Amino acid sequence: MEDQLQQIINEALSLPPNAISYHISQKLASKYPEKALLEGSDSTFAPEAFSNAKLCTLLQKRDCYNQNKTAWSGQYNRLYPYIINGMFEVRWQENQLVLLLMNWKENSCSVRYYWILADSKEVAEEFYTTVCKWNSQIEINNEIFVFEGGYWSKNRELSKSIKTVSFDNLILKGELKQDIQNNLNQFFASREKYENFGVPWRRNYLFVGPPGNGKTHTIKAIINQLQKPALYVRSFESSEFYRRNSEENIRYVFQQAREYAPCILVLEDLDTLINRTNRSFFLNELDGFASNQGIVILATTNYPHKIDQALTKRPGRFDRKYNFELPTSSERVAYIKLWNDNKLENSPMRLSNAAIARLAELTDSFSFAYLKELFVSSMMQWMETMAAGTMEKQMISQVPLLKEQMNSSAKAKNEN
Repeated sequence: MEDQLQQIINEALSLPPNAISYHISQKLASKYPEKALLEGSDSTFAPEAFSNAKLCTLLQKRDCYNQNKTAWSGQYNRLYPYIINGMFEVRWQENQLVLLLMNWKENSCSVRYYWILADSKEVAEEFYTTVCKWNSQIEINNEIFVFEGGYWSKNRELSKSIKTVSFDNLILKGELKQDIQNNLNQFFASREKYENFGVPWRRNYLFVGPPGNGKTHTIKAIINQLQKPALYVRSFESSEFYRRNSEENIRYVFQQAREYAPCILVLEDLDTLINRTNRSFFLNELDGFASNQGIVILATTNYPHKIDQALTKRPGRFDRKYNFELPTSSERVAYIKLWNDNKLENSPMRLSNAAIARLAELTDSFSFAYLKELFVSSMMQWMETMAAGTMEKQMISQVPLLKEQMNSSAKAKNEN
């Protein structure tokens, strides 16, 4: 069977792209009439992830060449192998199936296609349905659904990082932190009230402000606190393996959110997600005829001037806008104290109250992200001596260096 399948693959790849899938389907049906054949190109069918979760076993057929690619993730510091073309024996429950996965170019887009050979139509359909259903379900405590490259995938790494974040270790201006929590908790608890008064049960929030001032931290804290299904959009563009354009992907994203409602849909860096081409499609999905009942959209932007005013100014599209500004002196004091309080009382790294006040005064233009960088870089310098009282000196010496870095970054952005 392996030699025959290898021959079919070789023949198919020599054909015009629009003839490949038909040729393989015809040959498989002809050569293996006793087998049920199921085929398709739906991105929800993710047998590799299903196998990685130990829900089935994929064994590569050794008599057929299997082409794999390996990508590097700098964010998670790990390799990601993925299948380009391959044939596998699938062991699932009490069944053995054959899976053929292939990719090819068609009209400048990549096509990802699969064929399943099973002893019966029922087994093929049950396996396919089980994989798709599993890939479409979110374990609220363990997974975040991430949309990138034109498809959804489960991201346990992101979920793990979110579990470490809370409102307790977040410093924001005035009542901002409490206001955001009150609004969202009240929304999810008020479905019946919204429906009784005929008000659409949906909310859209836009977090605005320069980088490093708590927008992402706040979103992670919200997800961790509310324990609702969370869907995170990194891009509306498709990778080479999926042929949907950004407009179709926007529709796909909102369809998925409606299926998971009540849920949280995160659109980070909204100014990079929406452009002139997909703008009208996004507006239509945001407040068109389709119901977005139970969906909370949390969008962020560092550059609100880059966003179309049809999104930011028209009532009903973003119900609330929260400004995340550079921290004031009192907020810097609170942030430095929070860092200081995490140190043991007799730790030589601890700062005196006078040192905290002085650092807050010196860092008047610092974001929370730059304050964090001040802590990290100072600790690295301090570890060379580890002497009591030197942490304050190290921090003070790092301030002008970081200010110079900030000014250089700002100058580069202005020139661009």
